[in-house]
Amino acid sequence: MYLTGSEQHALRGVFTLLAEDRGEQEIRERLGWALLDLLHADQFASFVWDAASGSFGARVALHMDPANLDSYAQWHQHHDPITFVLQSRRRATRVTEVMPQRELMRTAFFNDFLARDGLHWGMNLHAFEGERALGDLRIWRRKGRSDFGDHEKALLDLIEPAFAGALQRAQRATAPASGAREAAWALLSVREQEVARCVREGLTDKEIARRLAVGVPTVRTYLRRIFDKLGIERRSALAGWAMPPALT
Repeated sequence: MYLTGSEQHALRGVFTLLAEDRGEQEIRERLGWALLDLLHADQFASFVWDAASGSFGARVALHMDPANLDSYAQWHQHHDPITFVLQSRRRATRVTEVMPQRELMRTAFFNDFLARDGLHWGMNLHAFEGERALGDLRIWRRKGRSDFGDHEKALLDLIEPAFAGALQRAQRATAPASGAREAAWALLSVREQEVARCVREGLTDKEIARRLAVGVPTVRTYLRRIFDKLGIERRSALAGWAMPPALT
């Protein structure tokens, strides 16, 4: 595989990042910025599939409107004609490989969600550990640009093992034993649990405040209490905190 000098430099940065010990949310966000540069892309999003709830959460997004992403969480992901097919491939795949562009552009998913943020040409990679989803990478270009090619797919596949490994290390570092998780979760009030779930979805403090109809200072007070009760110090640790399956 031929790599240009700029690609070699960018990949060194990516692999250095993925070798560092960071939280899951931070890994995906930093990698997103790097991929926008490496793949000459315009927008990036990343989610984690939660099989228990049957939904994508813990979102990270770059150059996308939070309100539009809220609509994805609440409606569009449940009427998505492409992502589950892309997920089943378990390798870097262009959206046009699973649905022709003209056909995609006739769907409500495209017109009511993708096009609102200018997403036109897409490529996904979904990382797994066995049957367990670790996290995905969704990279997009605007209309007027060209579709991704085999070279960009190969670059993303090259990164996948290090990406999956970084997420696994982050999860092992932050996930307490199941019994401890249940005990810690039980310490949270109902409102604190709601805030924790919102952080897991990737919502900002302002977005949480809007969803729960409270002020931003109130959200931050809840977060401080959650951190104290769960024995964590950073928002990224809460985003990667493995909640007890029966309680998520």
